[in-house]
Amino acid sequence: MEIQTIKYKQPIKISIISFSIALVIYLGMSIYFSNHFYFGSVINGINASGKTVAQVDKELSSKGKTYTLELDERNGVKENIKATDIGLKYNSNGKIQNLKDSQNSFTWIYAVFNPKASEISGLVTYDEKLLKERFNKLSCFDSKKIIEPKNPSFKYSDTSYVIIKEVMGNKVNSKPLYENVVNAILKGETTVNLETKKYYINPKYTSKSKEALNTKILLNKYVASKITYTFTGGKEVIDGSVIHNWLGVNQNLEVTFDKDKISTYVRKLDDNYNTFGKERKFATSLGTTVNVSGGDYGWLVNRTGEIADLIVAIKGGQTVTKQPQYSQTAASHDVNDIGNTYVEINETRQHMWFYKNGSLIVQGDVVTGNVSQGHATPTGVWKLKYKVRNFVLKGPGYASPVDVFMPFNGGIGIHDASWRSVFGGSIYLNSGSHGCVNSPPSLAKTIFNNIDANTAVICYTD
Repeated sequence: MEIQTIKYKQPIKISIISFSIALVIYLGMSIYFSNHFYFGSVINGINASGKTVAQVDKELSSKGKTYTLELDERNGVKENIKATDIGLKYNSNGKIQNLKDSQNSFTWIYAVFNPKASEISGLVTYDEKLLKERFNKLSCFDSKKIIEPKNPSFKYSDTSYVIIKEVMGNKVNSKPLYENVVNAILKGETTVNLETKKYYINPKYTSKSKEALNTKILLNKYVASKITYTFTGGKEVIDGSVIHNWLGVNQNLEVTFDKDKISTYVRKLDDNYNTFGKERKFATSLGTTVNVSGGDYGWLVNRTGEIADLIVAIKGGQTVTKQPQYSQTAASHDVNDIGNTYVEINETRQHMWFYKNGSLIVQGDVVTGNVSQGHATPTGVWKLKYKVRNFVLKGPGYASPVDVFMPFNGGIGIHDASWRSVFGGSIYLNSGSHGCVNSPPSLAKTIFNNIDANTAVICYTD
């Protein structure tokens, strides 16, 4: 029995001793942590593990004097903002002690397994004016060193477009960066990485963006177009080699058309098509050839309409053969665009002919505008505007009714002149009309009955 009792007493004794040792250690550590920070404690980036308030104060104060904030920028560029640059000072004002006082020394075991980093505001002060001056002098804000970000661009090469890679640049968004710098200084942080913090102003799109790839597809569709213009004596082909000069891409990667450049092209195209007002060689009924210029007859390209048509064709990636859109047409696309139906008026001979489909329908003497009074009938190739019966010619001091009137130049036209008994000769020099072509009634009526609007009226002198 005695031996058994001894066996039971030994474990109890060991337990009491172990507990006592543990209690002594616990109480000893509690006493230690009454003056020291828990293990694993971090205060404003300083390792305060097992340190006293005085030690932490000293270390924070020392760090404040030597503090440097490093800015890690693109392309390996590094810049510093030092404590001396901004008048940085450390003053705990008892805040470290207050933090220590809030630490329960008897819960040190829990703290060992749950280390805590603390951030105390107001431990450092700085001169805001000096900080802004130093911040604004950073090389990343030097206009000579700033590289602007650029979206990917598009280059026409051979027969298609390729994407030119975007330019990331190094332009910084200053406002959020400044806020981060202030925050880092107050927290005692020593580095700010501009790339990871996303303070750079990057291009909106990259060469891998869906928008960039779609724009390339669209550009290549446009330059695949082929528009062929045919004209007397030749043709002109518009393909990618021409079209790419008219295309652009805006900041939203939308394809644009340079209408000024297209207009310049269409204006050049006019030389092959426009005959409006141009000088013409005209074979007269007298067997001579005269040069006649001026007037409003001929082909006239509708530039605005043709630019719109071109853009539609290009956007559709079309392959077409076409003529330009006209605002005015003539009888023929031959060198002689007048065709074989026209009125011919020789003002020198005071004689008029009318041809229809190549056949002479009627001819006769006329009286044109009064030369002595400055009312000579304007020479040129004109188009007949319209024809009308029973018209009253009106002007300063006169009103003359006529049976038929065929205007070709404003209020100037061909009409019967029943008040005249003689035509031709030199009457026009001193007793001519106000500009109209006075005709014998039968001559005027025959022309009226056979002519249509837009027919050419050629007025010339020998």
